[in-house]
Amino acid sequence: MTQLGPGRPRLEARQRRGSTPRAEILDAAAELFTTGGYASTSTRAIADAVGIRQASLYHHFAAKDDILDALLDETISAPLELLDRLAGATESAAVQLYALAWFDVHQLSTAQWNLGALYLLPELRSERFGQFRLRRAELRGHYERLAVGVVGDAVSDAYTLPFRLVESAINIRSDEGAAPGEVDRMIPDAVLRMLGRSGDAVQVRAAAAELLERVAAWSISVRG
Repeated sequence: MTQLGPGRPRLEARQRRGSTPRAEILDAAAELFTTGGYASTSTRAIADAVGIRQASLYHHFAAKDDILDALLDETISAPLELLDRLAGATESAAVQLYALAWFDVHQLSTAQWNLGALYLLPELRSERFGQFRLRRAELRGHYERLAVGVVGDAVSDAYTLPFRLVESAINIRSDEGAAPGEVDRMIPDAVLRMLGRSGDAVQVRAAAAELLERVAAWSISVRG
């Protein structure tokens, strides 16, 4: 029996993804919440899936909703961090929006578990998850700001749609079991078309790839 920490013996050898007990708990909870349902998953079941005692789980998370909150935060922390790094970028709004959408769709569609599917939980409407809703609204606001920059003076309500289109990766993944490999290009391309920029997708994509590599150290193949 291996040690989880001082006075906290682990019931089984480490078997979950993650380099820390907290990360293992989040991995187990993500699997159980997305495959078995949030309401029907107990903290005991999560602890069992990790191979620790339930009391050890409470050393890291006081309640099940704290685990859910941490998982939800994972889905928006990365794109918000990318936006911080994009501050001051000189590329056009179209390039920045494409880069953001590309990055965001990629992380939503390739994460180990489809955490975005948890957005529809009725529990998220409670005050407990108000901070998450505010951060998600902040991310949506950035999408809309960049989309307005693409549309310019044109009279259009399309600026509200890119964020929703990006999040369609969640439903695609839910419906198909896995998102197709090309979805991280298809959706940003569709964002450009929606905003009236269908003619220069290849150039915008190439510029977005360079931008991502520079600010996020994220190298990705640019497909024609």
